[in-house]
Amino acid sequence: MPLLYIENDDIRGLIPTTLKYTAALLGRRFSSDFMHFYRLEPSLMSFDWSGDKTLFIQNDIRQQMAAKTNNKAILWRRFPAAYFALERLLVGQFDQVLSCNADSIKLYQQRYPAIADRISYFRNTVDNEVFYPLTLQERESKRQSYARKRGLAENTRFLLFAGRLHPQKNPALLVQSIAELNDPSVHLLIAGDGELAGAVQTQISSLGLSDRITQLGATNQAELVKLHQFASACVLTSDYEGLPFVVLEALACGTPIVTTCCGDTPSLLTPQSGVVCEDNTPASVANALRQVLQHPDRYPAEACVRIAQPYSARAVIGEVYDDMLSRWQKQLLAAV
Repeated sequence: MPLLYIENDDIRGLIPTTLKYTAALLGRRFSSDFMHFYRLEPSLMSFDWSGDKTLFIQNDIRQQMAAKTNNKAILWRRFPAAYFALERLLVGQFDQVLSCNADSIKLYQQRYPAIADRISYFRNTVDNEVFYPLTLQERESKRQSYARKRGLAENTRFLLFAGRLHPQKNPALLVQSIAELNDPSVHLLIAGDGELAGAVQTQISSLGLSDRITQLGATNQAELVKLHQFASACVLTSDYEGLPFVVLEALACGTPIVTTCCGDTPSLLTPQSGVVCEDNTPASVANALRQVLQHPDRYPAEACVRIAQPYSARAVIGEVYDDMLSRWQKQLLAAV
């Protein structure tokens, strides 16, 4: 049940999306027993709301601010002092600050020692009843069937990118890496939409990769599951991350990961479940892709699924809600 509507919130205009969220709360009051925030700025409007407040952090803000490429990724890069001043003003209102990024936990505990005991790690989740692996025979059958559907050779191997086409994700590096890979038997599927969709299509055309890359646009969950289940690898070329949901979804489907060195994904992966690129260059990403494509036996589905198991939504979310219930009961007892 949405509290408010923001149109096209995956495409930035002159007004930043976060500012739209914040403005939409102006004059409203949604005080509740529990309030969860996934962006800091809208909590400016909830400063005097009563209730238990939790801030979820997905990225390491320090890494976001320091990234040398894609300067348009977030507007705050132009005004870092203003952001951190706002953060100091707002962060004290939260009863919990939960992050899926180990570096951001350390940063927040150092910056805000007065609330260090409220800051802790939170595992992002995957619904492994929805995202699950196929048998090898089923995987091959689905891959061949999809290749025929796309008018491609049956021996085509697929790579998958799933996410917003946003400067953070650095899709330009992704496309350049496919050009560097230079393998006509490999086809990249880009599932997702965003402000860079047009630029990505232009880049694909200019590099002559229209027969090796397909932009699928916004993709529903059911279709995304199918893509994960037969892809040879899921690729991330981001400049900064926390622990992306797409990583857990791919692993739960038995699909290895190729990623740039950002966020918690590199520390999550084992040598049998993916490859971390040496640096953020097309050559490095292409080399990592070759490792997985040329030696699929080194990245068995069982090893990938094993990594995702501790992030089962049923287990993780159950812990969160059990903790919420416990805190609510303590509040009731204290009020008696």
